[in-house]
Amino acid sequence: MIRNARFPDGEDEEIPRELAELGKCIEGLSDPARAELIQAHQRVIDSVRRRRRILSLVQEALSQLRLDIKYLMFDLEVTRQERDELKQQLEDR
Repeated sequence: MIRNARFPDGEDEEIPRELAELGKCIEGLSDPARAELIQAHQRVIDSVRRRRRILSLVQEALSQLRLDIKYLMFDLEVTRQERDELKQQLEDR
């Protein structure tokens, strides 16, 4: 019976090392316990990947928010300068 590797080299980087080691230990168990543990292990892996994707999205959103705030602060400063210049022009008349 040929089995596909549950942990190809590229995927090990996505999950914590300890979780990958646990999966390899589960693979070595006897059949009755292994099937249930493999399913539970896969759910944990899916959860870890989902949380990493969410964290990545949140970090990206925060970066965009920071950039937007910088643009707004710049725009506010320019608007204030323009206001002050127009005010000065009106006072000079």
